[in-house]
Amino acid sequence: MFDVSKFTVPKAKPMPVFLLLDVSGSMGEVIDTANVHRTGQMIVSDGQTWEVVEGGTSKIQILNKAVKQMIESLAPEEKMETEFLISIIVFGNSAVHHLPLTAASSVKWTDMAADGCTAMGAAFLLAKSQIEDKNVVPSRAYRPTVLLVSDGEPTDDWKAPLESLINDGRSSKCFFMAMGIGEDPGTMVLDRFIAQTPVLAEVNGVEIRNTIFHAMTADKIHEFFQKVTMSVTMRSKSQNPNGILTSTKVNREEDGGYW
Repeated sequence: MFDVSKFTVPKAKPMPVFLLLDVSGSMGEVIDTANVHRTGQMIVSDGQTWEVVEGGTSKIQILNKAVKQMIESLAPEEKMETEFLISIIVFGNSAVHHLPLTAASSVKWTDMAADGCTAMGAAFLLAKSQIEDKNVVPSRAYRPTVLLVSDGEPTDDWKAPLESLINDGRSSKCFFMAMGIGEDPGTMVLDRFIAQTPVLAEVNGVEIRNTIFHAMTADKIHEFFQKVTMSVTMRSKSQNPNGILTSTKVNREEDGGYW
């Protein structure tokens, strides 16, 4: 007789994605200036003086929408073999979990708010602790992808935490990507962040190098997260999700091909 109790359905293999997102006061700056009205009211935030305006769309509003859309795009891609786990660590005056590691299909989205300084080093430490914890990221998981998004320089001690994140232990095996928002996103830190992931993919034998994605507009912020979504879903469907993506095709709908 066939005994169902002797058979188990294999658990989906996790593909973790960690988002380290800048929510400092400067992320409240309006970059889509449609229908903006000046108020004349000045405030000091993130070490800078800002004028309060009415209307327009701020960096943090655009980031909220782009991240939400990325999660919504990953959710239907989850299958019995793979689940996309999303963790969001936000950093302003400190680094905290906006979203603990959660399956994309189970995320209940709440918007982030911009305030405070840029405690990026603290975010590196928090991400490191999560990735090293096998109760959070099990050994059977695929190599995590870690994204850093910022519009400025860190205001805390970041060098040692970053070196530990990218060079030591399990976290050193992650895929690292970064986006700088605005005119002065602190490229030295972003460059170092992606240094251990020099190649994102290989198309027709040609390496696609990893570079900082620069975003000055809402469209560019959305484009970054669309490309990340594509990268993660392609990895989940590849023969070797833990390796560099290889392909004989380039998505011509995306400006610049793969990346």
